[in-house]
Amino acid sequence: MVRSFQQFISDNTLFPPGSKILLTVSGGIDSVVMAHLFHKTGVHIGIAHCNFQLRNKDSQADEQFVRHFAESLNAPFFLKKFNTREEAKKEGISIQMAARKLRYEWFETIRSENHFDFIATAHHLDDQIETFFINLIRGTGISGLHGIFPKKDKIIRPMLFACRNEIETYALNQSIAWREDRTNNKTKYLRNKIRIDLIPAMKLLNPDFLKGITATIGQIRSIEKYWKKEVDKKKRALIRETGNEIRINLKNVFKLTPLQPIIWELLAPYGFNEQVIHDLLESFPGESGRVFYSKSKRLITNRDEWIITPRPGPDPEEDTIKNQPGKRLSEYTIKQEETILNQPIRLKLTLRDMDEDFDIPASPDIACLDVTRFTFPLTIRRWRPGDAFYPLGMTKKKKLSDFFIDNKFSLPEKENCWLLTSDKHILWIIGHRIDHRFRITKRTKRMLQIELTKFA
Repeated sequence: MVRSFQQFISDNTLFPPGSKILLTVSGGIDSVVMAHLFHKTGVHIGIAHCNFQLRNKDSQADEQFVRHFAESLNAPFFLKKFNTREEAKKEGISIQMAARKLRYEWFETIRSENHFDFIATAHHLDDQIETFFINLIRGTGISGLHGIFPKKDKIIRPMLFACRNEIETYALNQSIAWREDRTNNKTKYLRNKIRIDLIPAMKLLNPDFLKGITATIGQIRSIEKYWKKEVDKKKRALIRETGNEIRINLKNVFKLTPLQPIIWELLAPYGFNEQVIHDLLESFPGESGRVFYSKSKRLITNRDEWIITPRPGPDPEEDTIKNQPGKRLSEYTIKQEETILNQPIRLKLTLRDMDEDFDIPASPDIACLDVTRFTFPLTIRRWRPGDAFYPLGMTKKKKLSDFFIDNKFSLPEKENCWLLTSDKHILWIIGHRIDHRFRITKRTKRMLQIELTKFA
């Protein structure tokens, strides 16, 4: 088994000679045999153990066993006790998910702080097959059927060459002791049910079942590599990212086949699950402005594109600055003597006398206003329902909501819109249109030029 272990590491280029490997050891047979093999091959190791405090005395006994086991190998020992139930409750996730999150975050902390090169877990062939069936039962795309990768970033899985029976045989032949987790025999967990009930039934139908399904997983992985390359080409043509905003051009998306798997590949990286994607496709083409959410993102339908932005938090308009009742957090004051504003957007302000030869810039990012028609201080704020102004060139008042519709503003564009105001008057929808009443005329003697230079 030692030779197979070394060959698997070499074939999959898991780590170069001289590497320091942090081993995750629970005390169970798989991780103890993994540590034994690493020790036999002379690799520099450390041992990390998580006590999730879920099994009372058994958890304490596991901790003591792994501590003594690390001492027997003369390996550095790292221990962390977690209040797993409290973490699961706080995050609103299952205990199993909480335990996974806690342990991998801690493993990475130990790895980086103690200069280990990689983290090794003891997943083996049976784990690979169990994971395949878990994802198949729950429903998944092709990425859920590729099994467990031998190496991903700083995580390596050097036991994927061996099945559970081989590991047990090796442990017995080498007189290796281990701890048995009694919950492994409880079929209330899906993974245990697959291991105890499903896989033995499959072996009755086909004695070479493990070999066959392992080969199938390998073929799926090869197909997935090809699929990913093709999807990546599509992504480059369809997706445009600007800062925190992602836009997906729909003109060509719905010509693609197979459509649903491609949409899944486009949206899944942003956290949109299968149900949301199904609802999104059901609503197409539909009206613009429909909103769909993942945990961290928001997708807005906007004519011939989807716009993805970070999921918004509390409305800043509802917050006020402490000790300044009535003063909105999203309001910023500009005094007459100021020439530069750095937040919430970057503006350059210039007061100047009007020159007969002055040509008003055509750029929407520059506003030229007659100083005599408004008063300082000025205010920059977000738009609010009921806001209205007189668009340049028009003598009738127009609601901003109508202006946004006429100019085909998307929801993110409306949310990111800032206004320059004086008293209760809107002087400029910044970056778009000034108010007609504050324009420069032939009678203007002094003007304020404001340039939008860069968003902060």
